[in-house]
Amino acid sequence: MNKSQELFEKAKKIIPGGVNSPVRAFRSVGGTPFFTKKALGAKLTTADETELIDYVCTWGPAIHGHDHPQIREAISKALHHGTSFGTPGPDEVEMAELLVDLVPSVEKVRMCNSGTEATMSCIRLARGFTGRSKIIKFAGCYHGHVDSLLVKAGSGALTFGNPDSAGIPESFARETIVLPYNDLSVVKSALSQNDNQVAAIIVEPYPANCGFILPKDGYLEGLRKICSENKVILIFDEVMTGFRISLGGVQQRTGITPDLTAMGKIIGGGLPVGAFGGKSDIMDYLAPLGPVYQAGTLSGNPLAMAAGIASLKLLKESTPYDFLDELGKQFSTGVKNIADQYSIPLQVPQVGSMFSLFFSEKPVHNLEDALASNADQFKHIFQICLKNGVYLPPSAYETCFISTAHEKKDITNSLEKLEKAFSAI
Repeated sequence: MNKSQELFEKAKKIIPGGVNSPVRAFRSVGGTPFFTKKALGAKLTTADETELIDYVCTWGPAIHGHDHPQIREAISKALHHGTSFGTPGPDEVEMAELLVDLVPSVEKVRMCNSGTEATMSCIRLARGFTGRSKIIKFAGCYHGHVDSLLVKAGSGALTFGNPDSAGIPESFARETIVLPYNDLSVVKSALSQNDNQVAAIIVEPYPANCGFILPKDGYLEGLRKICSENKVILIFDEVMTGFRISLGGVQQRTGITPDLTAMGKIIGGGLPVGAFGGKSDIMDYLAPLGPVYQAGTLSGNPLAMAAGIASLKLLKESTPYDFLDELGKQFSTGVKNIADQYSIPLQVPQVGSMFSLFFSEKPVHNLEDALASNADQFKHIFQICLKNGVYLPPSAYETCFISTAHEKKDITNSLEKLEKAFSAI
């Protein structure tokens, strides 16, 4: 038994399932999860001293790679001033200024501690602002483990086959209308059937929790138009795509501005953080100005703010998006060519540093298409890659990430391992 297996056996006795987040358990890909001892650049080192090229990147935040020296220095400096204040701090203002400057929809912003808190707060705020109770979400879009949003969700919920989680009252679920992504006609129909009852439509503009799915031409524009016509709040969940797809997220890339935006991941520089922001008249409904209560003792934590500010400033100064897209295309084109060589159906949707592998003959446009892909083939590829030093997400329904610490030789090396895996199918 190796060190990771020993740790997992110990963990299972005192942590439910042996993990603190379900998808880490490797249930859908088989085997025992490895435990990470340290991470540097584009590499993870396991407890058994195995080095892995990392395409999970902490599930998105590590856009600069692991343990970036400028982020580490920022955390170190902040640490000398204290770990938590319980009062406003100067870095909260600087972070807010950065977010207002970078994200098109954000006129005012509030910090919180996770992406889940951000989406939860957006929903509460939209309901409070509109006086309506129902929301629309899309099947396969995962917006954190919020009761009213964990209905037909993606990410780890898909992996475990129970997207409708136990513990959520039916009365909560009735307030959530779940529709297929990439179909405007069903949105119009749902709003017509629930006239003046829908407070918000929440969407991952590029869904990234049931694999990586891209919107059809005109889809996001259509959602914006429908929301404006029906006085419904449009919420973009850019927890994963924010600052990855572009400096201002999908909304900057597409020119489509939502009313509210949920953010997280990269703005914490590797530390726990979330934020939500949007139009001033909506945001001013938050306490202490308005009637919608939202709070958090550790919101705006000085260590997280310092790390996040360093992360965002690095992106502003280096503008790495063309480089990341080049690496993303190198990987996606390379693996597609390998699949074609072995006559294995494969879809590789990719934008910038985000992509996924769907073993399917046809393009994937929604959750139903994603679930129709061959998850067993992904499991096979995952295991062979892991044994050969390449770490892909441990689920067929997750997104891969590339960081600025990756080099072309890392991609080339990974493609060589993938060819071994495909040849064995």
